[in-house]
Amino acid sequence: MVMFKQKTIRTQVSCSGIGLHSGKKVQLALTPAPDHTGVVFRRVDLNYYPIKADIKYASRLSYATNLSRNGVSIATTEHLLGTLIGLGIDNLYVDIDAEEVPIMDGSASAFVYLINEAGVRFGDAEKKVLNILKPVHFAMGDRRVSIYPAENYQITYSIEFDHAVVGSQKKTIGFDGAATFENEISGARTFGFLKDVEMLRKNGLALGGSLDNAIVIDTDRVLNSYLRFKDEFVRHKILDVMGDLGLLGYSMRGHVVAHRAGHEIHAGLAKKLRDNQSAFEIVPISSLVQPAEQDGLEELVEVPSNY
Repeated sequence: MVMFKQKTIRTQVSCSGIGLHSGKKVQLALTPAPDHTGVVFRRVDLNYYPIKADIKYASRLSYATNLSRNGVSIATTEHLLGTLIGLGIDNLYVDIDAEEVPIMDGSASAFVYLINEAGVRFGDAEKKVLNILKPVHFAMGDRRVSIYPAENYQITYSIEFDHAVVGSQKKTIGFDGAATFENEISGARTFGFLKDVEMLRKNGLALGGSLDNAIVIDTDRVLNSYLRFKDEFVRHKILDVMGDLGLLGYSMRGHVVAHRAGHEIHAGLAKKLRDNQSAFEIVPISSLVQPAEQDGLEELVEVPSNY
């Protein structure tokens, strides 16, 4: 069945923007890639130097998820990687002429738009899934994240901030297709507190941040004109953990449960899971679908005419 095949995009698409932390202008192109490539960033300005989206290259995880290989870096990868997981894209070259992925509007909406504009192409090889077999936990103090066996990919995230605007938020999302990601998660923007801006910029961070690409929270209000969701803050954290766990290289079947976590905690779980071979299996996606379900899905899937 075509729906079980690996996916890339149909044609190259590109955009430009600025890096949230570097403040530098950047050109980014998404380029189709063959089966079994995975997601590979290529630094166009460094003779297309490749860095695969792999947890072993994760570095500098305080305010974003960065990748580093032999002294070459790609920064702030999480929103794009979360988009690829959410839309089920397995293979892609991400060609970039600077060190940081553009922040766009602070959400994943622009990346969803680009991929929809490019279209999807199915490959010949079957898609594989990382299927969780037993629970794995990672914690730092009261910040924690776990993953449990489940029948699909689910994320439960809770946040707690000692701030009247944010407070406590909790949300569970079950992902049963690209539409769930597009409608429920992709539009949620990154956020930060006005009181922290000076400190961040003194440390070379948030140099490209503005009301155009982040929700900025003052002592008693949001400085932006509106929120896209009443719980936009926790929805954005779900986007972040999707991107960070995407560094394992596969779509997942399991239930992620996170509390007051962040990039460093997410990456800690990914590394612990990677090193615990008995906790998961990598299996063809068709092996996780019952025959009766396959028959029903065949009727629902429209195969592209030029497939």
